[in-house]
Amino acid sequence: MGFLMDGLDAESYDRSYSDRTLVRRILSYFRPQAPRMAAVSLAIFLTSMLNTGLPVVISQGLDSLQEDPTTQTLLTITALLIVLGVLGWVFNAVRQRLSAAAIGNVTLQLREDAFDAVMKRDLSFYDTIPSGKVVSRVTSDTQSFSQVVGLATDLMSQILLVFFLIGYLFTVNVQLTLITLALTPFIVITALLFRRIARQTMTASRRINAIVNAHIQETISGISVAKTFRQEQTIYDEFLDVNGRSYSVNLRTGYVFSSIFPILNLLAGIGTAALVYFGILNTQTGALSAGEWYLFIQGLALFWFPLTSIASFWSQFQLGLAAGERVFALIDAEPKVVQTDSRKLAEVKGEIRFERVSFRYNPEEPVLTDFSLTIRAGETVALVGHTGSGKSSIGKLVARFYEFQEGGLLIDGQDIRTFDLADYRSRLGIVTQSPFLFDGTVRENIRYGKPDASDEEVERAANLVAQGDWIKTLPDGLNSPVGERGSSLSMGQRQLVSLARVILQKPSIFILDEATASVDPLTETLIQEGLEVVLKDRTSIVIAHRLSTIREADRIIVLRKGEIIEEGDHESLLAQRGHYAELYNTYFRHQSLSYIENAPKLGTQELAALGLVS
Repeated sequence: MGFLMDGLDAESYDRSYSDRTLVRRILSYFRPQAPRMAAVSLAIFLTSMLNTGLPVVISQGLDSLQEDPTTQTLLTITALLIVLGVLGWVFNAVRQRLSAAAIGNVTLQLREDAFDAVMKRDLSFYDTIPSGKVVSRVTSDTQSFSQVVGLATDLMSQILLVFFLIGYLFTVNVQLTLITLALTPFIVITALLFRRIARQTMTASRRINAIVNAHIQETISGISVAKTFRQEQTIYDEFLDVNGRSYSVNLRTGYVFSSIFPILNLLAGIGTAALVYFGILNTQTGALSAGEWYLFIQGLALFWFPLTSIASFWSQFQLGLAAGERVFALIDAEPKVVQTDSRKLAEVKGEIRFERVSFRYNPEEPVLTDFSLTIRAGETVALVGHTGSGKSSIGKLVARFYEFQEGGLLIDGQDIRTFDLADYRSRLGIVTQSPFLFDGTVRENIRYGKPDASDEEVERAANLVAQGDWIKTLPDGLNSPVGERGSSLSMGQRQLVSLARVILQKPSIFILDEATASVDPLTETLIQEGLEVVLKDRTSIVIAHRLSTIREADRIIVLRKGEIIEEGDHESLLAQRGHYAELYNTYFRHQSLSYIENAPKLGTQELAALGLVS
């Protein structure tokens, strides 16, 4: 069994709930549906009584026909059976309709809570959890939960049917009724023993389905890269492996669940044989009439079906509990970014102060250690350094996407952990190296940060970026579709859209994270024109790989392994001939127009020193 479970470990946020806790949690979702569920219970009660009455009427009808075999008697019995059948159908239809509405509302609320939890999870959560697995919990698991809840309403009807039937059978013949009940404990015990393995199996099945979903989603998202490197076969082979594991786990699940019914049917067969034997003896001695014996045989069929359903329900119930457990674990996942208060901000001037902040993504990899930095309101600060120096982490901490472990981070002298996050982030403007655009038009994506903006405001913001010249390159202007994730636009156009989005938002603090690193020089010029508008009169943190962006900063902070080793403006840092000068000569100097014009005049040794020739 172990090889089937390889790679099916629980996620870091998963937790175990007892059955009692899960059931109590599930019932809490049904409290708002109490009136509807009360009507469902009444309909179930009436349906069960009517279904119990059918064999009773047939039994008494057989005895009546023996005593008075007339057409009138037959018609009376037939009419009574029709009335009971029609009423049973009506009450069952009412029950189905009301329970479908109640279950639909509960599933709707559960899925909304799960999606709300997805929105509230920190970015660190998505660093380690594949999005496909999260999607599986919000969609597949909530759907499985609803199916089992529907099964529970059917179970209520069957339980009532058993109670009504047993109560009546006791009035007919105590001995045969006791024989009928004798095997009940064996069936129930068998099902309860089956419960643990069923729970484990269903949990494994839900996990492997999540893995398959995650693999497919990742494949589709990266299909262009796969085709570029001609790795279609490799991806297909990987899918065959994942799908093969899914087949093995789901096949085992099928074997486990199909094994319970033959066992239960065997016990039911033994009970049936015993009742037939003792029933014949009682009929021969005259202790039991033919109608009463029929009632027991018919009652036995009605009795075993709900009883085995009740017993097997415990195994099927694990499907709902396993699905519910996964959804509740997502809802209950502990946030790492914790606010101590939720104060609204009247105004944000933009002063940012790091006070001996220590930050790490995981315990083994410190990013910032005892880090202190003050950025004045309205100041533009450029962060430079090698990969892993902590540049992007500083921006993410200011955006409150991650929780720092030690020290303090103050905005306008106030602890960032005391702000209402939604209100605070509405004052931030962020442009990343690979901006994400939602499927829709350019206009809709610009309006994304300010949904109530008018078309005139959107057009004004778009025209502030490079004087709006970039809009003319779009096939349908601002109404041009961007495609999934912005695939219809070039990387440069996506950046221009994201800049217009920030301009419309009018943030107090602006974070530019390597936004010009992946664009051509012409687009970079357009972006620079847009940046002049964005950076003006607001606090800005610029993480750049382009010299043009860095040179315009009020102050340049040079980082190495999470520590500030130099700071100043471009000219003063070059004069120091320290780490910044080294970075300049390695990464930035070749971007300088004067350097490009003079580069051919340099000797071979000078070019080699700059890494331009070998």
